[in-house]
Formats: sequence, C-alpha cells, structure tokens
Amino acid sequence: PTRGEGIGEPPSPLVGEGRGPRPQAVGRVRGNADGLTKRQQLPATTVTRSRTLRQGAGEPERRLWRALREALPEAKFRRQAPFGPYHADFCSHGCRLIVEVDGDDHAAKIKQDAARTRFLNAEGYTVIRFANADVMTNLDGVVASIGTRIAHKQKGRP
Repeated sequence: PTRGEGIGEPPSPLVGEGRGPRPQAVGRVRGNADGLTKRQQLPATTVTRSRTLRQGAGEPERRLWRALREALPEAKFRRQAPFGPYHADFCSHGCRLIVEVDGDDHAAKIKQDAARTRFLNAEGYTVIRFANADVMTNLDGVVASIGTRIAHKQKGRP
C-alpha cells in the first residue's frame, strides 16, 4: 500500500472526486444552488479593494467610525462592506442599515448615487447619507440620528 492508505481500504479520491453523493442539507441553507454565498460570488479583488478603501479613509470617515464603535457597539457596524459592484461606507447587517459619508464630489454624482441607493434598497437595506461637513461639525448629531434609526431595527426586535 502507498503512504496514508491502510490495507484493504480503497485509495483516497482524486481532487474533485468525492466518496459519494453529498448529504442533503436539512433546514435553512445559506447560499445559492451551488452552496455559494453572496460574498463567495464576489470577484477575488473585492477583499483587496475593501482593505484599500479602509486604509485610505478620510478624516470624516475615521471620526464617524470611532464614534459609531463607541456609541453604538451593539449595531456592529462594518466599514467598506461589499455589495455587488459597490462598497458601503458603514453597514450594520443586523439593522439592515447603510450609512454613507459623502464628500463634495457627490453633488456632481446625483444619478450615480441614486442608482447605488436603489441597488442597496433592493438588497433590503435602508441607506442614510451625511455630508463630510455634517460629520466634521456635528458628529454627536450624526451619531444621534443613526442611533434613532437603528433603535427599532435591531435584530430580534419587531
């Protein structure tokens, strides 16, 4: 016998071959028919892009991130969460809420922002937007506004 095989045992299957049919999943199954989740269906470069966006965050995003983690830790916000072709600045999956911090250039991107919001709404998320200036001059008010939105949306609540 070769290494790893006992006497009387069949050889290990080759890569891609199984030892028979996969057992049927019982109950709630994640993913599509092939068992892939939405994240697994994203292009391979998505994780790299998310990491780059997090590292290159501007001062308003960094300030809001610190404030959200301190004031609303139960919401479990994530930064630069991928959604199809987009990345949400801040996303609470449990609350189904996305917070976008818009710079001055968003005034010229009204149609693109509207398409992005429609896509994210179709995914089941509510999108709220704040201007950089609001975050920089009224951070407490921005966090309070977000807190009001998530108060009734937390997972497990009606």
